[in-house]
Amino acid sequence: MQQYDAVRRAGARSAAIDEGLRGYMNRVYGLMAVAMVISGVVAYVFGMDLKAVMNGQPTAIIPGEVLVSMYSGPIRWVIMLAPLGMVFLFGAAMRKMSDSGAQLFFWAFAALMGLSIASIFAVYTGISIAQTFFATAIAFGGLSLYGYTTKKDLSGMGTFLLMGVIGLVVASVINIFIESSALQFAISVVGVLVFAGLTAYDTQQIKNEYLDLRAMGPQGEAYVAKSAIGGALRLYLDFLNMFMFLLQFMGNRE
Repeated sequence: MQQYDAVRRAGARSAAIDEGLRGYMNRVYGLMAVAMVISGVVAYVFGMDLKAVMNGQPTAIIPGEVLVSMYSGPIRWVIMLAPLGMVFLFGAAMRKMSDSGAQLFFWAFAALMGLSIASIFAVYTGISIAQTFFATAIAFGGLSLYGYTTKKDLSGMGTFLLMGVIGLVVASVINIFIESSALQFAISVVGVLVFAGLTAYDTQQIKNEYLDLRAMGPQGEAYVAKSAIGGALRLYLDFLNMFMFLLQFMGNRE
């Protein structure tokens, strides 16, 4: 009888963890989806007005002189690099933030990222952007599902993928000066592969982090909400980078 009760309690705990894990992952994907919407709306509004300025047409919302100063002057470097700085800042300060503060920071980051990618609406056709987005969504969904369900330990991929990201950053900086189409093609190919791998890897890590927090008891439970925001940020970056690299192949220029 005691053995039966022990098995029943273990089963109940396992069911509670499974239910909590599903809720946690739903929150991660929900936060990521909201961030994608924020980035998309900001990018579309600024991108379409930027396209109007480039074609000598009146803008709908943003004054033309504001867009020119943002995307042709020194400010454009701030817009390009600020999201990277915010990622590092978030990682360093997240534990000190409140749950609501961390979420607001994430929304602000998503809006700033939308500003940094707005030029795609001035460069590529809307149809090709939509096609690339849906292709990325399908690939991301499959890879994230694999990372969530696989019994294989993907932690060994972490160092390799991190090296790939560093290599992409270095190569991209170099290509700003040499403007090599061959190097850009290679960067895009490697970028798609690296962030495809990171999608599966990060999903498994996010799942394991939740299980670790649950095992810590009340102390871990207090950190679950912010952990979900951090997980959403990682998957958001995986999706966005995979989309941007795929756009190099699938995007039709105006």
